[in-house]
Amino acid sequence: MTAALRKSAAGPARPKVAHADSRLPQILDAAARLFCAQGYQGTTIRDIAQAVGILPGSLYCHFATKEDLLVAVYTRGVDQICGAVQAAVEPLDDPWTRLEAACVAHLEAILRDDDYARVVVRVRPADVVAANQRLVQERDRYEALWAGLTDALPLPRRSDRKALRLLLLGALNWAQNWYRPDGPSSPRSLARQFMALLRQGTEARS
Repeated sequence: MTAALRKSAAGPARPKVAHADSRLPQILDAAARLFCAQGYQGTTIRDIAQAVGILPGSLYCHFATKEDLLVAVYTRGVDQICGAVQAAVEPLDDPWTRLEAACVAHLEAILRDDDYARVVVRVRPADVVAANQRLVQERDRYEALWAGLTDALPLPRRSDRKALRLLLLGALNWAQNWYRPDGPSSPRSLARQFMALLRQGTEARS
């Protein structure tokens, strides 16, 4: 693992969750599921408590605010996607092969039935003012991993690697809006198509 990947893996300190007990995993799972189904703004603490089978006041023993709960869900989603991408690129050496493997892992993480990963894509930090900085910090932690991957590409000297990275991540994330599991393409084949187009564009400029 490169130094950049090790740094991104460590990430910032996690939000502290008080009074953890056997209900905590259920609360997180319910919150992730409802944030995906109803949106963050459309989900109330009462909705989450009802889904778990507890009183709303009991949920506040775990999280002081709904924003704190969102940060915990979002952080777990980032952890899961980071882990999938890092595991995919770890055994590989070629920069293009590593980037393609990262694309496959990213797509598989956000397109499978995983509410935590979907929350990372669907919730925009700017839409949650009270948690904006914490969510951006988590998002930046993941993007730092991709910065290491794109910085290693053999591109023309004046290539805008940040723009390339944001363009690629945007295309990958948007797939969540149109991808159909019963369609003709798998996440792996889509990633290969994205990478083929990207390489054609960069090689044409060389």
